[in-house]
Amino acid sequence: MTIFKQEIKSQKLAIIIWSLSIGLLVAACVLMYPDMESQMSGVNEMFSSMGNFTAAFGMDQLNFGTLVGFYAVEGGNMLGIGGAFFAAIIGVSALMKEEKERTAEYLLTHPVSRNRVISEKLMSTFAIIIIMNVIVFVCSIASIVMIDEEIFWKELILFHGAYLLMQFEIAGICFGISAFIKKAGIGIGIGIAGLMYLLNIVANISEDAKVLKYITPFGYTEGSDIINTLEINVDYLIPGMIIMVVCIIIAYIKYNKKDISA
Repeated sequence: MTIFKQEIKSQKLAIIIWSLSIGLLVAACVLMYPDMESQMSGVNEMFSSMGNFTAAFGMDQLNFGTLVGFYAVEGGNMLGIGGAFFAAIIGVSALMKEEKERTAEYLLTHPVSRNRVISEKLMSTFAIIIIMNVIVFVCSIASIVMIDEEIFWKELILFHGAYLLMQFEIAGICFGISAFIKKAGIGIGIGIAGLMYLLNIVANISEDAKVLKYITPFGYTEGSDIINTLEINVDYLIPGMIIMVVCIIIAYIKYNKKDISA
């Protein structure tokens, strides 16, 4: 597990920065809730009259007057966008960086197969994402305790679980792409995460575009769906997991055949 440990160690600073940035932003949203609670009835009325904009972010099915509704929108935006970008960057860098940093020759001269290299890098990618999500989850719990509100455990666990799976999917897609490229991967990863977020907005606005929910991992992270049904939508989750697995398999095939340049 040498490669696995080295990958975690090399991303230590990124884990700390991204985890605390996202976690503290989510916590800040929660800490603002008591000051905004008295104004939430007016906010609900305002959003209800904003048509497609409200639907785009799922705010037409949530009650801002409750902490769980407020958290689903505000916390969801922070965790969704930030987590997706982080997962994309970690995933797309995994196999690419050895060539970009010219360490591929050193790595592949060791008595390890390419399959082992891929497997350990994939495991480290998922482990890094899990570490980030644990830190964010702890920040969320701490902030709810600080404002003396009851913790909505089931919704919170489902909510964060959905975003964890979403990040796995994006990381898996970008991991597959990583096997094909040698540089400029960060921009590609961020672009994919941004595109997936945009596709979900389009799907929320237009009934004709609902099919996009089966493509974008943000389809099964809708806070309104999770809170109202107390479950993750498996109709959108299963296609997403299939896409992730296919991209990972492609990474194995491509990287094993790839002419690695140092």
